[in-house]
Amino acid sequence: MVKPIGIAGAGAWGTALANAAAIAGNDVILWMRSPQQAEDLGKTRTNERFLPGVRLHDRITPTADLNQLAACRAVLLVTPAQSTREMTAALARILPSETPLVLCAKGIERTTGSFLCDVVEEVRPGAPVAVLSGPSFAHDVARGLPTAVTLACRDAALAEDLAMALSGPTLRVYHRSDVRGVEIGGAAKNVLAIACGAVVGRGLGESAKAALIARGFAELLRFSRAYGGEAETLMGLSGLGDLVLTCSSAQSRNFSFGLHLGQGQSVEAASGGKLVEGATTASALVALAKAKNIDMPIAEAVEQILSGAWTLDQAVDALMNRPIKSEH
Repeated sequence: MVKPIGIAGAGAWGTALANAAAIAGNDVILWMRSPQQAEDLGKTRTNERFLPGVRLHDRITPTADLNQLAACRAVLLVTPAQSTREMTAALARILPSETPLVLCAKGIERTTGSFLCDVVEEVRPGAPVAVLSGPSFAHDVARGLPTAVTLACRDAALAEDLAMALSGPTLRVYHRSDVRGVEIGGAAKNVLAIACGAVVGRGLGESAKAALIARGFAELLRFSRAYGGEAETLMGLSGLGDLVLTCSSAQSRNFSFGLHLGQGQSVEAASGGKLVEGATTASALVALAKAKNIDMPIAEAVEQILSGAWTLDQAVDALMNRPIKSEH
């Protein structure tokens, strides 16, 4: 008997991945914190809070009992990036050491400046860890619209096995062994998407937006190279692909946040009370860049705006008045 796929986290992305895994032919255990919400989801089969109008696949079993994930062949961790350490510790108490944990959040731990895979490996030493990232909106995946993402694991055979298990008629999962490159692409692009949204919100034009995406990608490449990522990875779905999507649509929470900043809203008002991963990642990303003397002026400008040190206009002036140099 094939073991089910576990999903820890029933927000929009967790629910969408649960549907995708079920459509791919897996039984799925979908864990959420609230027993009442799990009971309601089991009855209504719709997650109206996060994915209104999308029906939960019949092969998905909602639960608030974390222990039910212990029998899964792999667990996808789809909770916010800053809760990765807490959730990994909880899962470490119940999961067999050979069960892969697949990180689906995109970010850097703010308190330590650690990449999320390093956090997981610290809490579950020796246990397999993978990361799933790429250009994907939860509503598209949940509705069965064609989507392609990348799954990376240092164990290439395991990466291929997991990619095949999650791939279905509408979700194509590529696999790589470059864990660092994939997770950097996912974390850094959220910060750059805030900048892109701000450009659009301020009415600075399509030319400025295109330039920002291109120069932001150059920053992403420099950062990834310095921290051991492969350039080829960043040219793919989890780098360039995810950057283009996130910097081009108001469906992106990070782009939308930047858009509101550009329109003159405060940081608090622009978030609308929702978690914005790029905002929580910006300071950690900039600190890591400075630690290796990596030039990331766009990311730094975002961090300065979020901290209140610069206005948006001051950030634009600072970027436009940098010394002229060769493009690389």
